[in-house]
Amino acid sequence: MFSSYLPQDVTVLLKDITGAVTPLSTKEREERIQKGTPYSEMLPIEYVPSKQYLDTFYTALERYAPITARAVASVAQRIWKDKKGEVTLVSLARAGTPIGILIKRYLLNKYGVEVPHYTISIIRGVGIDKNAMQYILNRHSAESVQFVDGWTGKGAIQNQLTEAMRGYNGVSDGLAVLSDPAGISEKCGTYEDFLIASSCLNSTVSGLLSRTFYRNDIISGQDFHGAVFYSELKNDDLTYCFIEKVQKHFTYNEDVFDEAPPKNVGIKEAERIRDEFKLSSINLVKPSIGEATRVLLRRLPWKILVHSLTDNEHLGHLYRLAEEKGVEVVEYPLKNYKACGLIKDLADT
Repeated sequence: MFSSYLPQDVTVLLKDITGAVTPLSTKEREERIQKGTPYSEMLPIEYVPSKQYLDTFYTALERYAPITARAVASVAQRIWKDKKGEVTLVSLARAGTPIGILIKRYLLNKYGVEVPHYTISIIRGVGIDKNAMQYILNRHSAESVQFVDGWTGKGAIQNQLTEAMRGYNGVSDGLAVLSDPAGISEKCGTYEDFLIASSCLNSTVSGLLSRTFYRNDIISGQDFHGAVFYSELKNDDLTYCFIEKVQKHFTYNEDVFDEAPPKNVGIKEAERIRDEFKLSSINLVKPSIGEATRVLLRRLPWKILVHSLTDNEHLGHLYRLAEEKGVEVVEYPLKNYKACGLIKDLADT
């Protein structure tokens, strides 16, 4: 177990590659990505948040813990009913892991059942970690597996998951998330694009783990996909600050569920934005609050589109991050999202 997660909360099916990979600057990674190097073969230098940005995280956590808790309750109840009491949670590292822990704790408190919870890697262009899947299916039924993530952007991970599950009889490719503005998940807590505070930070709200890594000179055919453990950040670890703050707001009654939007609205809006801004690839469009936040933390965004320039309640942390990084924020008539990050093709700059 290499992470700051408690072993009773999650089994981490990842290889410890701490010290084996030299992290790269955001600019160098962006250049390599756009020249064709898979992002999974590189790791970023961890973003160190300013005091002002950390203050916006705490504000967001305080404000959004109740709606996050309601979303956990809604999606957990749907998982329980769909799986008829036989549940194996498989969260997608790393954003899905704290969400999986919250769902696991909710199921224990409401139904009195300790369900198994694993976290594994899935990487766009590489696929799911087959060794981790085999480990789980050697111990649990295929029908019990429920994949978990934090939110949906435009559906890239759902598409990757659907493709991967064609090789696994009985395993549903359905994804359970808290926020599904794209209208693509099988189960969700809400279709609203709301701020899940864990999206505001990187490893320090994700068990001190890096995002997952795959390069065949470091990950052999028998290994799980890899991740780095940032033990040096233990004094800055807010993983359980997030989890326990949300858990304090759990309620155990039946929650009202949002009316579902039309399916796949997210990809259609992303395509319209791609065309309007003359971007070369849909992969340069990062819709949703969560994705816009991550693109500011990890990539070189060109612009951040927002539904309003004065929505401090939902987007205060984005305004702060964009100001720190010198990224233009533009008001734009978004329909299904409150924010969207745009990455400029470096060939055009």
